[in-house]
Amino acid sequence: MSDMQDDAQLIERFVDALWLERGLSSNTLSAYRSDLQGFSEWLRGEGVAGLLLAGRAELQGYLQQRSLDGAKPRSMARLLSSMRRLYRYALRERLIDEDPSTRIDPPRLGRALPNSLTEAEVEALLAAPDPSSPRGLRDRSMLEVLYAAGLRVSELTGLVLGQINLQQGLVRVMGKGSKERLVPLGEEALSWLERYLREGRASLLGLASSDVVFPGNRGTAMTRQAFWQHIKRYAIQAGIHKPLSPHTLRHAFATHLLNHGADLRVVQLLLGHSNLSTTQIYTHVASERLKSLHASHHPRG
Repeated sequence: MSDMQDDAQLIERFVDALWLERGLSSNTLSAYRSDLQGFSEWLRGEGVAGLLLAGRAELQGYLQQRSLDGAKPRSMARLLSSMRRLYRYALRERLIDEDPSTRIDPPRLGRALPNSLTEAEVEALLAAPDPSSPRGLRDRSMLEVLYAAGLRVSELTGLVLGQINLQQGLVRVMGKGSKERLVPLGEEALSWLERYLREGRASLLGLASSDVVFPGNRGTAMTRQAFWQHIKRYAIQAGIHKPLSPHTLRHAFATHLLNHGADLRVVQLLLGHSNLSTTQIYTHVASERLKSLHASHHPRG
């Protein structure tokens, strides 16, 4: 068996273990797999026969090379995290005697504020789809639910009928690490969702049988990439030209709640964050908004 095959098998065993132990999302697992495959290929180019034979010098050399290639600090931090997890797994499985990833400092990360939209921009984005067609009605409903509940795009596209309680106006979300949370939808989103389920969903399904709330082609769940393309198209229609991400409406949800006086711990629960520190970045966004308003309207701003 070649060194490449040995590394490939090791990576797959490691990824399977991560999934069993931590229930990480498929996107996160794919990122770990990609990081380690890239490191394995670089090692072979350096004459090192495999991941289990790499030492601290090789890890530092690869990190330095990625940095010279222009990798951003956040990508570098994730890469180091992938390496550390792999070598801790290898040490636990007695595949190595020493963890080469110890005493390697992670890159310093600036606390970047997430991109968000103003309330007026959100209104324009939500109004962009044409609800006179089944697809437009579906997209309007998806945008409304995404913003009203602060969902991740993958959580939205993966919704099935059993997760929605129209009578109580709640959606049951299965988040990262298989953690479940209940989130209220609000009257506007609930109204659009009820209309879509009544008037649009059956037309999109055709003869297909599926419990997916928002079907794409062939009655199957829409991919998050496909819905992200819809968001970008509707943003252009709405005249929004600022940088967007798949989490833009989720960021807007959290920021607007805080701007209107919501408690930080309530926002934490609604977002499904394990740690309050993850949610606290939105207080910085809200404070930036307050400073902007003060500068614009205070006589001595």
